[in-house]
Amino acid sequence: MTPFLGELLGTMVLILLGGGVCANVSLDKTNGKDSGWIVITFGWAMAVFAGVFVAAAGNSGAHINPAVTIGFAVAGSFAWALVPKYLLAQFLGAAIGAFLVWVHYKDHYAETVDGPTKLGTFATAPAIRNPISNLIGEIIGTFVLVFGCFHIAGAEVGAQSASLGSLDGLSVALLVLAIGLSLGGNTGYAINPARDLAPRIMHAILPIPRKGDSDWGYAWIPVVGPFIGGILAALAFLALGA
Repeated sequence: MTPFLGELLGTMVLILLGGGVCANVSLDKTNGKDSGWIVITFGWAMAVFAGVFVAAAGNSGAHINPAVTIGFAVAGSFAWALVPKYLLAQFLGAAIGAFLVWVHYKDHYAETVDGPTKLGTFATAPAIRNPISNLIGEIIGTFVLVFGCFHIAGAEVGAQSASLGSLDGLSVALLVLAIGLSLGGNTGYAINPARDLAPRIMHAILPIPRKGDSDWGYAWIPVVGPFIGGILAALAFLALGA
């Protein structure tokens, strides 16, 4: 398996399982209906574990997140020449994963009347809509994630050696679980531009009945915030000379 395919498949698994737990908890007439925030956060953590495990098989370094890729590149721990290829794989994998969630829960999307509930299985939304606060929330959450990934991956300043292996998947999953439980309540903790933007695009183009709009007015926050958070984590890593 090539690194490109590893990133694509790893991100696909991430979104299939992560979006899947949101659909299971939120859509009408599922067996998991209304099982709550703890199930969602735990499901996303396990989705990260599975995604990292799959991506690691392709020797890609298992970023499965453009904010991680950009953060590693800013710190000199990943080659800039590979960044476009990785981002393409991540966004494409996320789109495929979101499509598969829709295929899997197609009957339940048809049974669910509320449009925002359907959108919530694809993309994030704020609990209180305040662009400044929402942006800061995504920055902080992603900073914690990427800064943690630097240390989990054993990155060194200026050495293009940062790589997450299969066993690192559990550490990253626990970190994501902690972020979701502690920092995720204000925005739904996208902390990954591909996780939000690609599924939101799929929500816009898929033939989902009574789906409502895709909330494009908010869509920039879970993209820009994570990129800023990843870059700030890289700068902090560099400043500390870790």
